Amino acid sequence: MEFFLVQLFNGVSYGLLLFMLSSGLTLVFSLMGVLNFAHASFYMLGAYFAFQISTWTGFWAGLVVAPLLVGALGMLVERVGLRRVHAHGHVAELLFTFGLAYLIEEAVHLIWGRAALPYHVPAALDGPLFQIADSPYPMYRVFMMLISVSMLVAVWLTLTRTRIGLVIQAALTHPDTVQALGHNVPRIFMLVFGGGAALAGLAGVIGGAAFVTDPSMAIAVGPIVFVIVVVGGMGSLAGAFFASLLIGCLQTFSVSLDWTLAGLLTTLGFSMGPDTPLWSVWSIKLSQAAPVLPYLIMVLMLIFRPRGLMGTRDE
Repeated sequence: MEFFLVQLFNGVSYGLLLFMLSSGLTLVFSLMGVLNFAHASFYMLGAYFAFQISTWTGFWAGLVVAPLLVGALGMLVERVGLRRVHAHGHVAELLFTFGLAYLIEEAVHLIWGRAALPYHVPAALDGPLFQIADSPYPMYRVFMMLISVSMLVAVWLTLTRTRIGLVIQAALTHPDTVQALGHNVPRIFMLVFGGGAALAGLAGVIGGAAFVTDPSMAIAVGPIVFVIVVVGGMGSLAGAFFASLLIGCLQTFSVSLDWTLAGLLTTLGFSMGPDTPLWSVWSIKLSQAAPVLPYLIMVLMLIFRPRGLMGTRDE
């Protein structure tokens, strides 16, 4: 029970971090129809900006300022580059954001180098908050969960309970009408893209201190984010939330378990041994297969429910 509870808390905290990262991509896609391949690069920039600011003024200033800087950079990218290629279709957008990811990575190499940075958990949050049996649970993990849930509530309230949220949703389906009512639709899209980048930057501030801040962090989480978006349903914020928790818990539990298919079949009464055909496959441990499990879930989802957990069918 102790192992289960600790892994469950770790899985939920990691899943909420993934949701914080994937929510920005989901919002940009649902409101603008843009699949941003550079989204994980904004996550990396959030961690690097927060590290730089924390060396000058401390962690808390970085927590506030770094997402704002990333959001401003996102608005600049949309205004200068993405808006120009938007008229040429999705292929042009994908190529633009794909190249942008490489440019951001090279800029990080030039400014901060290729080595990992000493970006750590702040002293005020470094330590246990409570005990699960004999295992102390870190305060920073709980802080990650609180920030993620607060962000979810804030985004939901903004989109459903405020005038700007209603204007944003209307601009997606009826841009000409919104423009006729006096709203600047291109500026709305610029703010939406900047807001999605800011959410990724916030995830980078939180995740960079909890894990590792280095130039490979975007490549490490980028594919997982797209898996979450597909599994949850393209453009569904609620679907991204449940998919993030599912994949976060799946990866957290699987890396800690040495179960094999051979052991499971032996328990069920089947005779399994080294002479069994494809023994190398049957004897793969769950911890070894953990990195590919999210992609397996995505493939199964595309086969049996292509619109995702909570996506809507596009007639």
